[in-house]
Amino acid sequence: MERADKVIMHTYGRQPLVLVKGEGCRVWDDQGREYLDCVAGLAVVNLGHAHPAIAKAAAAQLTQLVHVSNIYYTTPMVELAEALVRLSFADRVFFANSGAEVNEGAIKLVRRYSRERFGAGRHRIICMENSFHGRTLGALSATGQPKFWQGFDPLLPGFSFVPFNDLEAVAQAVDDTVCAVMLEPIQGEGGVCLPSPDYLPGLRQLCDEKGLLLVLDEIQTGLGRTGTLFAQENFGITPDVMTLAKALANGLPMGALLATAEVAGAFVPGTHASTFGAGPVVAAAANAALSLLSAPEFLAGVRAKGEYVQKALLQLQTKFPVIKEVRGLGLMWGLELTEEGAPVVAACRERGLLLNCTQGNVIRLLPPLIITPKELDATLATLRDAFKAVFP
Repeated sequence: MERADKVIMHTYGRQPLVLVKGEGCRVWDDQGREYLDCVAGLAVVNLGHAHPAIAKAAAAQLTQLVHVSNIYYTTPMVELAEALVRLSFADRVFFANSGAEVNEGAIKLVRRYSRERFGAGRHRIICMENSFHGRTLGALSATGQPKFWQGFDPLLPGFSFVPFNDLEAVAQAVDDTVCAVMLEPIQGEGGVCLPSPDYLPGLRQLCDEKGLLLVLDEIQTGLGRTGTLFAQENFGITPDVMTLAKALANGLPMGALLATAEVAGAFVPGTHASTFGAGPVVAAAANAALSLLSAPEFLAGVRAKGEYVQKALLQLQTKFPVIKEVRGLGLMWGLELTEEGAPVVAACRERGLLLNCTQGNVIRLLPPLIITPKELDATLATLRDAFKAVFP
């Protein structure tokens, strides 16, 4: 840790742990201490650490072909795109390396499509307050949390913000300059904030009526996290554009921008690119991960675990009034507290459980989706003990 602080930029408030090994839902530090990991790389290792099928796929590809540039075709990339199209609303896929990158791609795509279809002047994107879309300048400009903007102005123009879960606010913000609405179906970094049942269907209808594109950022919510492959399925809608990343290759860097054929047609050779996007090794890993994550029986198991966690967390809330609200779906949960959450995170870490806090007072649980009932019980028991210690 001392060596790191001397040579690595101080962009993270790191926990005082040096992690050296992971297996399944557990990680070990350099002192040999074991932890249950309910951060999962912030919803990245949905299939757990060092998954053998993914390691095998990546290792095999490493001995065959690592990189040749996207000016050529490669088999793992095509197979992954075919699978994503088969499993989603989309007709076309663009690959990059991260969520921020594919959100940048989504911003470019909807603006270019609107320019080609409607002409100049229709470029503005309506985004949500409290949203999070990434740290690059374009994704940051679409992020509705001013604390992330400090010192980086001027941000890119062409974004406006309305309250999340307020359909009327979106309708009032629409004018002739708007081309799209962009949001997370469930706000993750914003505190695990869920929409009302009619909000996303209402947005879909509004976009259809006004000729706007609907962009869903499913970077944290997608790939099984909510008990369906994509969170949109819980609300009965499909977007025009969707972004995925995080869990797509279960820890290797992969992002995907998905769109209908009509919208994707706005991208032609020379309009967008990524040097490392869908490199053969990462694409091979993603193919293995997606095959496992999309299995119906696997997703049914996530839903069952989510119901179990919800009951347990609501019981916890009855014992600790400091828990203002329990929010979540599948294996994505937030406990909003009336106090700061950092002491709870520290108390859990001391007891061998890793979780994190967002927005200062929302304890967030994002365990690997493979977590067992026994591990869930251990997680919940440790969380209770931590609350007892912090709020006696």
